Formats: sequence, structure tokens, C-alpha cells
Amino acid sequence: MACPLLGLWALCEVLVPVVAGWTVDRAVLTGDVTALVTSVLAVAALFLVLSLSYRHGIRPLLAAQEHEGHALRVAVARRSLDPRGARHHRADGEVLSVASSDAERTADVLDAVALLVSAVVSLGAVAVTLLGLHVPLALAVLAGAPLVSLALRGLGPLVTRRASAQQEAVAATSALATDLVRGLRVLHGLGAAPAAAARYRRSSDAALAASLRSAAADGAQLGATTLLSGAFLAAAAGAAGFLALRGDLSVGELVVVVGLAQHLSQPVRLVGAAMARLAASRASAARVAALLAEEHVAPAGGLAPSGSPALHVQGLRTGRLTGLDLDVRPGELVALVAEDPADAADLLDVLAGRVPPGEVGRAVRLDGAAWADLDASAVREVVHVEPHATSLFEGTLATNLDVAPARPRTGGPTLAQALAAAGADEVVGLDPRGLDRPLLDRGAGLSGGQRQRLGLARALLADPPLLVLHEPTTAVDAVTEQTVARGLRALRHDAADPAAPRSTLVVTAGPALLAVADRVVLVSGGRAAGTGPHADLVLADHRYRAAVLG
Repeated sequence: MACPLLGLWALCEVLVPVVAGWTVDRAVLTGDVTALVTSVLAVAALFLVLSLSYRHGIRPLLAAQEHEGHALRVAVARRSLDPRGARHHRADGEVLSVASSDAERTADVLDAVALLVSAVVSLGAVAVTLLGLHVPLALAVLAGAPLVSLALRGLGPLVTRRASAQQEAVAATSALATDLVRGLRVLHGLGAAPAAAARYRRSSDAALAASLRSAAADGAQLGATTLLSGAFLAAAAGAAGFLALRGDLSVGELVVVVGLAQHLSQPVRLVGAAMARLAASRASAARVAALLAEEHVAPAGGLAPSGSPALHVQGLRTGRLTGLDLDVRPGELVALVAEDPADAADLLDVLAGRVPPGEVGRAVRLDGAAWADLDASAVREVVHVEPHATSLFEGTLATNLDVAPARPRTGGPTLAQALAAAGADEVVGLDPRGLDRPLLDRGAGLSGGQRQRLGLARALLADPPLLVLHEPTTAVDAVTEQTVARGLRALRHDAADPAAPRSTLVVTAGPALLAVADRVVLVSGGRAAGTGPHADLVLADHRYRAAVLG
């Protein structure tokens, strides 16, 4: 609907000088009052159609751009959140840049198409009108306009390359800024803030230079468009004036030709603007398409897990793991202590779906089914891996804790129970607004321990059959750690429904959590080096004592 209406608007723009010339010849020069009234009514009708066609054409165009940009952002977000993962890891800032500026620029292709349609209609109407007035002049216009457009297209590849380089530089700087803000406290603690600031300054300068180069290319194309269209206008007007002096054109026809020649600058400029926008859209579309087309870590399809939390790991070899054996039976709370944190990270990568199933083979089983045979999306319904770095979003405490309020809950802990078990009820009670307390992005304004407790409460409220926690209490004091350990044990195990047992695997070196575990597995050299209750391992294994007690 937008393109036909904008085409009608472009046609009306061409008819304005035509009606003006007709009025001069039929009414002004002759003094015919009837023709003058008819001309006035024609001009009024023309401008009414011109105004309405533009208004009702631009609205659906802008709506289509917004809807397309939104659809692309949703597609990027859905791909980024796909539980099957992506083989190519992208920084958060880069994904944000693709989802925002690249998606918006890609949607601008609709605007560019509409501009081209209007320009083509304008050029066609001008050519037809001039053919009716003077064929050689019309042929000159028909030959000159395409030449100007072709000349302007020569700058398109340059604009595309520089726009693509600009988007990549901006995405890299955004990713770096995100990482630096996230680790700002650590940087200050290490005294590395000046070095980090210098690194960001270099990245920002590179992004600025790329933006200036892109702007220079845009400016060169716009300048070339103005220059060529101005020269084309001057040539057409000069030729028409010569024909009028010679008597080949009437005064009204001269008005028409000069008006159309002046109008020609607009469609030619629209062609140049559309080419520049298409070039920028092509660069952004390539980045969006590259993200959406990334290969998944896990293949599509596969078996649906039974829902049992029984995890069996035998001879797992990936990363630094050299043959890890680990069992988590239904209803068990198992803790894992790793001499080398990289060993624990490799196991967590497998359970979180960041390792291709082909690399895992059949070394990991969930209720007897090989990990590689299971559907990754369905596995996420059974296994939840809560990362060490808690992610909180802008909103309120309530919206951050119950992330799926529309999902029907069949039993499981209440929000109050999850908060109490995680020691997060204290965080809620610190503000008179309670759960309506607003949060900034990434939980800015909260301490590390408060963020950890809120993240744990959210994981407990989700109530997955198998919950995997990675160092959930490193930022809390010893008293709070005891509270969390007892609450975790009571909520998921002591008070659990025997008909629907829950299992928990905690990767930690915290003594309070280790003390409430049914079993502790010590990992050394990439494999299990000991297993048993915490108290027994403390007495019997010096490596365990060193890892836990220091």
C-alpha cells in the first residue's frame, strides 16, 4: 500500500508544474475567467491528492519499518537465547549492537525501496510529459537521468564497505564497554582501571575513525548527487530557454519544462539517497544474517528426556577433563570440589550445552539416555545450570525473580520459600517497597552477595529436576553461607516430595555447602580423585583439605 500511494504522491509532484504551465497558457495569457477558475480548482484538487497520498503512504511505510526492525530484534534475541547454543561466541555488546543498530538499518531497506519507487515514477512522468512537448529535449532528459544515477551508484560499494567497518568497530567497542563495566570493581581492586581505560580509549578512537570514514563516504555520495543533479538541472533549463526563444515552446510550456527540470533534482537526489541507504542496509543485513545463520552447538531434534534428575558421567574427556566419573542420583545433593577450577568449568560447559554433543559422545547420560541423543531444548526443562555470574535485568525484584509468571506452577516452592532458602528475603526487606523495589541493569546498586542470593532464589523458584550451581556463595559472609546451605538442603531435599525427587549438583569449595551435601567428589587432574562425606574427606585427603581449607 505504501509504494502505490507514494508513487501517486510523486506523480502529483510532477503534475504541479504541468498544471502551472497549463494555467499560464489557457488562463493568464488569454484572460479567460472560466479557465482561471478551472485552473484554481484543479490546483486545489491536485494538492489535496498530493497531501493525502503522502500522508497515507508514509504512515504504513514507517509502520512496516518498525515492525520489520522489531521482528529482526526478536529473531536475534531468539537465536541468542536458543538452548542449542552457537559455535561462535559473541560478546554481549556485539549481540546488542546487531539487535539494535544493525536491525534498524536492515529495516531501512523498505524506506530505500519506497524512495526508488517514487524516483522512478517521477522520472517516468517527467519523461512522458517532455516527450509530448519536445522529443529531442525529452530524449536528452531520458539519457541524462540514467547516466546521473549510474554515476552515483559507483560510490555504493565504498559506502557499503565503510558502513560495515563502522558497525564492526562500534560493536567491538560496545562489547568492550560491557565487559569493562561488568568487571569495574575487579579492575579497581587490581589497580588496572587506567590500563582498561586506555584500552577502551583506543577502541573508541578506532570506532570514531571508522564512523568518520563512513560519514565521509556518505558525504561524498551526497555531494556528488547534489553536483550532478545541479548540473543536469542547469543543462535542461538552458536548453528549454533556447527553444522558447526560438519559438519552439510557448510560455506555458517553458514554465513546464523549467519546473520539471527543477523537479528533476528531487528524484535524482532520491536515487542517490536510496543507493546510500541500500548500501548501509546491505552491510547491516549481512551482520544480522551471519548471526542468525550461525551453526548450533547441538543438533535439532533428538529424544525428550524423561524428567528424571539422574545424571551419570563416565569417562568424560573434554577440555582438561581426562576421564571424569560422576553420579548424581535422584534426590541427592552432591558437591564437587575441583583442585583446578578449569576442570569444573569444563563440566559446567557440557551440562550448559556449550560443548557439541559429538565431543561428549556417550560419556554423559541423563536417566540412561545418552546426552548426544537428547533434544537440547527439552534438556533445559530438566537441567538448569545457574552460572556464577548472576544476570539481573532492569525492572523490579519481582520481575527478576519470577521470570516466567505465566507458566502454570504445579507444586514446587513458593516465592517466599525460595527467598528464605536463598537468604534473599533479607535483600527484599531492606527496601520498604519490597518486591516492587526497582533494579537497574545488571543489578547496579546491589552488592555481589545480594545479587548472588537473588540469582539463587530465582533458580530455586524455577524448581528444575536437576539444579547445577556454580559457587553460589562466594560473595556472602560465613553466617549467610550457613543460612543458604541449610535452606538449600531443606527446600530441595529434606522437604521434597518423594514422588518427584529433586537432585542438586553444587560446584563449590565452601565448607558450609560441602557439609550439607550427601556426597562430595574431589576432582584432581581432570578425573575423580576421591568421594565421600565432607568430614571424612577433610580427615583422610590432604588434597581435599588444601582445596577447601587452604
